[in-house]
Parts: sequence; C-alpha cells; structure tokens
Amino acid sequence: MNFNHKFVFLLPGLLVLIGILIFPIVFTVRLSLSSWDSFYPGLDFIGLDNYIRLFTDDKRFWESFFRLSFLSVTTVFLQYIIGFSLALMVWKDIIFKRFFRVLFLIPMMTTPVIMTVIWRTFFHESLGPVNDFFSLFGITPLWLSNNILAKVTVIIVEVWQWTPFMFLLLLAGLLSLPKEPFLAASIDGAGPIRKFIYVTFPLMAPISIGAIIIRLIEASKIMDTVYVLTSGGPGTATETSSYYIFIKGLREFQIGYSAALSFTYLIIMIISLTIISKLLVKLLIKKI
Repeated sequence: MNFNHKFVFLLPGLLVLIGILIFPIVFTVRLSLSSWDSFYPGLDFIGLDNYIRLFTDDKRFWESFFRLSFLSVTTVFLQYIIGFSLALMVWKDIIFKRFFRVLFLIPMMTTPVIMTVIWRTFFHESLGPVNDFFSLFGITPLWLSNNILAKVTVIIVEVWQWTPFMFLLLLAGLLSLPKEPFLAASIDGAGPIRKFIYVTFPLMAPISIGAIIIRLIEASKIMDTVYVLTSGGPGTATETSSYYIFIKGLREFQIGYSAALSFTYLIIMIISLTIISKLLVKLLIKKI
C-alpha cells in the first residue's frame, strides 16, 4: 500500500481545524435542537421547535438583523471612502508622510472597549464636551437617548475605530501597484482625476473587494461597541443580532434557543456575504 507522508504533516493542522471550527459548529447545531435553558439544563432533544419559534414568533431577532445590516453597510461604506482618501493622501510624496501613516493607525491600536467608554464620555448629555460645544449654539442633542442619534453615535465610533484597518489594507494595495500604467497615462496627458478613474481605481478593484468583504465580516459581529455605548438602547434602537443572541444566551440563559439563533445567523451571513462579493466583482471588476 502506497502511503503519502505529506498527510502525516497535515494531520496536526486538521486536528486544530476540527477542534476550533468544526466541533463548535456541530455542537452548536446539537444545542439548537435541545431545550436547554435555566429551568431544564441538558441536551433534551426537541427537534426543530427552536427554529419554528425563531421564524414564526421572534420579530425582535429579525429587527435586530436588519438593524445590524444597516449599521454594517453604512460603517463599511464610510470606512472605505475615508480609508481610501487617507491612503491616497499618504501614498503620494507629502511632507511627514511616515508620521501621518503612524498617526492614522492609532485608533486601531487602542482597545475597543476602552475607546468606546471614552466616546461615551464625549457624548454624555450633561458632562460630555460634544454637547458643551453644541450648547454654544443653543443645541443640546440627546445623543444616547434618541433613536436616530444613538445609531449615528454607534456609526461614528465604529468608523473612527476601524477606518485605520481599511486605510492599512488599501495603502498596502496602492504601494504594490505597478508604475508602468501611471507612466503611460502621464505620457498621454492624463491629469490626477483621470488617472484615478481609469488607472488607480481599476487596479485597486480586487484589493478593494477583499478589504470590503473583510470589514463586512467583522462589522457583522458588532457587539462590544453597542454593549458599552448604548446597551442596545434606547429601547432596542441599536440592538444588533450579536447583542440579542448574547441577551438570550447569557442573560436569559436560553442556551438551546440562542444556539438556534447563532446557527441561523451564521447561515444568513454566509449567504449574504457570498451574494455581496459576487455583486462587487460584477460592479467593480467586470464593468471596468
């Protein structure tokens, strides 16, 4: 019998993959088919009851999912626009270029929870400096008590925290671009705007798609910002799917039902991100 020794070296990685990925998913599916809660702990099999409850009775989950979709798409879009602009700025030969590269990365290097606490202090309705500034014009917005302004606050914090990540990916892409297309465009007399439209942006399209998808995956798990900044409030105005699953699983201790929520959410996100990636490829690459 022929035995290929390379599979022996693949075995440790395979075991790690099974341990950290496959087993948790399989166990989550098993949990989702049980009635485990604070009153009846254990893996008592109840079939699809949790999923039937989710799709027929739980409007709050679907509201939190659509709310999360809005927050994710909005924050990632703003992060891409701002991050691309900053990357283009330091890509060129400007004064203190290295200083700005480090400066733009500072928000990403800080702990998210700590920075969210600081932002909550900034937006405090009676003690925060933001309202002190607006009070000069006779305005005192209720940032964390108003449904719309609470969402705006979450978006501001997320954009500030993670735009540096987008900036870093896009800057790395810009630095790896070949110089020949830009030299050819200069010979043809193209200006900066035409170079960006017809050279820079098309060459950056694959990198842009990768950066957007990576950030969408991360943004779809918004939890710490909402937990610290608004706790899902006011009411459920900023409650996301992750935070709702946390409430069901670790506050109300509905383990079986929260597992069903988690698995359903995973499947929806896989399908959604696959569709989004195909649309981005069609819009940014095939039409260029």
